[in-house]
Amino acid sequence: MDFGKAIEALKEGKQVTRKGWNGKEMFLYMIKGTDFQNAFKYGYGEYYGEPVFTDSIVMKTAQNTLVVGWLASQTDLLADDWVVLN
Repeated sequence: MDFGKAIEALKEGKQVTRKGWNGKEMFLYMIKGTDFQNAFKYGYGEYYGEPVFTDSIVMKTAQNTLVVGWLASQTDLLADDWVVLN
């Protein structure tokens, strides 16, 4: 599938990956801003004028790390080898 459909899958709470990625077990998922807010337990967004977290795309890397705020390359944007993980 193309990148647009991959984004729609992420918004539905699914995990996606590319067949063309060399790293094993690499995938993307969406984390909600409210999950960040709850994790920090600092009241972000609780009071008027406080900053709030936005939803973000996270990449699970082959090195078993998480990249929060992952950005697609031009190759990723134009690829048609995106798949939804089970």
